[in-house]
Amino acid sequence: MKQSAGLVLHRERGGVVEVLLGHMGGPLWARKDAGAWTIPKGEIDPGEDPHAAALREFAEELGVPAPPSDEPDLDLGTVRQRAGKLVTAWAREGDLDVSAVVSNAFAIEWPPRSGRMQEFPELDRAGWFPLATARGLVVTGQVELLDRLDAALATRERSSEPQ
Repeated sequence: MKQSAGLVLHRERGGVVEVLLGHMGGPLWARKDAGAWTIPKGEIDPGEDPHAAALREFAEELGVPAPPSDEPDLDLGTVRQRAGKLVTAWAREGDLDVSAVVSNAFAIEWPPRSGRMQEFPELDRAGWFPLATARGLVVTGQVELLDRLDAALATRERSSEPQ
């Protein structure tokens, strides 16, 4: 079974939590929006620490490393996507200029059965989205990760309020 690790970068703008998502590249996703976005993630190499894999994949898929943080990354646990892939994710507060994003590429035969291989970016663009909007854009299996982030941030905010 394939296992991936990813990082959910989040920030607050005007009292609204936003998350960074990437739009999946390639011809199969080109004209899709809802369900065609993902957290930056990728497969864990054999023997690799999952958190280290999440940070490596973030850098590979976006072309820039995750911004540093003074806080430890928040473990969001693991979810199972529709095709069965397990995705383990962490969340980190930080900011990133999405205009600087340049994803790594993958090759597929395109058009199908043409015998021609073409390269496409893994993520063709990235953007910041309020959590409510992001839930409608990410692949279905990742909505739970956004819900867990939302719940953790709400708990943290309640615990920091004066008594």
